[in-house]
Amino acid sequence: MKLKSIFPLILLISLSFPAYAVKVGQTAPDFTLSSSAKHNIRLAELRGQVIMLNFWATWCNPCRVELPHLQKLYSQYKDIGFTVLGVNIDKNKTKASKMARDLGAQFPILFDNTQKISKLYSIKAMPMTLLIDRDGKIRHLFPGYKPGYEIKYAETIRKLLRE
Repeated sequence: MKLKSIFPLILLISLSFPAYAVKVGQTAPDFTLSSSAKHNIRLAELRGQVIMLNFWATWCNPCRVELPHLQKLYSQYKDIGFTVLGVNIDKNKTKASKMARDLGAQFPILFDNTQKISKLYSIKAMPMTLLIDRDGKIRHLFPGYKPGYEIKYAETIRKLLRE
C-alpha cells in the first residue's frame, strides 16, 4: 500500500476522535461561557489563580451532594487565589441556576447548554472535577464524586496555592 493511499485514511481516523481527551499536565483548553453572574467568563482570563473546574448536571445526585462541599472550599480559599467554576451541562439554565442557588453555591455557574465545552473536555461522567494550576495546566482529574473527595480537594488546593 502506498503512502498516498494511506494518508486519507489516517486523516479520517484522526478526525473521528476528539481533539482533546484532557490529561494531567496539559494546558486546559480555553473556552468562554455565559455565567450566572450575567457576563461571560473566559477560562484563560483566570490565569494566575488555582481553578477548580467542576462539570455537573441537575439530574446528577452525586452533583447535588458535592456542590455544597465545593461552596465551602470556595469560601475558604477564594481570597487567596482560588476559584471554582461550576459548568452546568443542562439545556435549561433556569433549572440549573435554581438548583445551584438552593444548594448555596455562590461561585460562578457557567452554562454549557450545547455541551460544546463538555465535549471539548471529553467529559463522560458526572460530576467531573479538574484542578488547574496558576499556569493553566491540568494538575488533577477527579471523575465522579465519593464522600471524602472534598478532603482530597482541599489537600490538593492547598498544595497548588503554595506553588
